[in-house]
Amino acid sequence: MTHSSSELKSTGYEIFIGMLSLLSILNLVLIYAFFEDGSLQDILQAMNALLSGVFMADFIYRLLTASSKGNYFFRQYGWADLVASVPLPQLKILRIFRLFRVYRLLRDIGPKNVFRSLVDDRAGSALFTLLGAGVLVLQFGSLAILRIEQYATDGNIKTASDALWYTVVTISTVGYGDQYPVTRAGRLLGAFIIVVGVGIFGTFTGYLANFFLAPSRKSAATAAEPTLDSPQFRLQQLKLLMTQQQAEVEGIEVLLQKQAS
Repeated sequence: MTHSSSELKSTGYEIFIGMLSLLSILNLVLIYAFFEDGSLQDILQAMNALLSGVFMADFIYRLLTASSKGNYFFRQYGWADLVASVPLPQLKILRIFRLFRVYRLLRDIGPKNVFRSLVDDRAGSALFTLLGAGVLVLQFGSLAILRIEQYATDGNIKTASDALWYTVVTISTVGYGDQYPVTRAGRLLGAFIIVVGVGIFGTFTGYLANFFLAPSRKSAATAAEPTLDSPQFRLQQLKLLMTQQQAEVEGIEVLLQKQAS
């Protein structure tokens, strides 16, 4: 197993982490771009706190599964993963190390192997794809709905918490109705969020069903092998015995022909 193969977790997971790393770096730019709008900044800060939690979990996962914890922490920039997981603006730039790692790992295994692994693990790849889409919709949907509805007449989505709450309950298809858009653009955006939410939770449900109900490869292989008491095994033994007897009969016939001659 090569160094890159041992460091690689799964292609879908690495792409998911790379996408979140790119999003977190983009958020640093957006925070400065929206420095005059406190509500939009609050949404970005909330998303950065969420991403920090994901990155901390990623660091712990990589540390626990690393073949050499010291090698991961020092030579594979695990220390940068840990420091960048702290929700401080000054340290978030270190998340670029995660992005470089994902690029290096995917480059080393090659585009064909990346595509093949995504196809082989279609359920996991689809799950990570929709989780990434969910994060994007949560952030940019909240930013967009707040921008659209904040100054609308009779609007009720006025703050960052209103926008985040509306997006969460809409993407989960719960829809309490306490926050709702009143403009045409806001309703179109809400419809899009609902469609994405149905796709995410439908795929997640299918993934869990496949994970818990589908037999493992080892179990399937064991089930395919006939047991000692199975009719298939007895039939195989009978065929083998008949083949051996046929060979013995042919040998006796050859001996009898030699003696007759």
